[in-house]
Amino acid sequence: MSVTGIIIAVSVVGGAGLFIGIFLSVAGNVFKVETNPLVDEITEALPGNNCGGCGYAGCSGLAEAIAGGSAPVSGCPVGGEPVAKVIAGIMGVEAEASDKMVAHVKCKGTCEQTFSNYNYEGVKDCRMANFVPSGGPKSCDFGCMGFGTCMNACEFGAISIVDGIAVIDKDKCRACGKCIEACPKHLIELIPYKAKYIVECANRDKGPLVMKVCKTGCIGCGLCAKECPKEAITVENSLAHIDQEKCVGCGLCAKKCPKKAISAL
Repeated sequence: MSVTGIIIAVSVVGGAGLFIGIFLSVAGNVFKVETNPLVDEITEALPGNNCGGCGYAGCSGLAEAIAGGSAPVSGCPVGGEPVAKVIAGIMGVEAEASDKMVAHVKCKGTCEQTFSNYNYEGVKDCRMANFVPSGGPKSCDFGCMGFGTCMNACEFGAISIVDGIAVIDKDKCRACGKCIEACPKHLIELIPYKAKYIVECANRDKGPLVMKVCKTGCIGCGLCAKECPKEAITVENSLAHIDQEKCVGCGLCAKKCPKKAISAL
């Protein structure tokens, strides 16, 4: 190829590259999507765990929702009140006071309190064990299997397996909800950090059946509900439940419970 041919080829390629660059620059400006400058500030204020506990696709998704007005400034369960106050300052609004929430396992059926139907030799995962006969080796079909699926899902080291059941450290819990999603027995719920008493059972069978599988399961006798001076306890499907908004922490229900299924926190 002659020198002239090389120069022409280089000129054509260079000219094409220059044209494409200019075209992309112009197109970028023409079709540029304007972003809310608050989004970056809010994203920076969020913890960055991207856990999804807020219901959005990560921290950036929540930041966009807050900046757009479709989510509250307190939308991050991991950051809690301190982060809510920072975001409220960015948004120029007042942060609403909210109770800190923590996860709690509704089961007290330790190895000593409940029984096993057989020796389980399968994969140590609650979701897998839930498909075997009786939904796991424990005689209580509603109880914690203790294989630690919730513990593995927790990013904050707030869950440990103690004597065959999952136990949550409420001071480490950030209420992200991942353990709730991971538990196949639906044993984990969010309760106020300041809650004083909780029913540690999820067995909805009749009393006689409960007593056959667990020494400390709720038998639905209703004595706790009758004893409560604030009518904070109801019994549905043979299972007691405490309305934490009504509970004043007097402890009369726990003293009256014949099976010790209500515990102080």
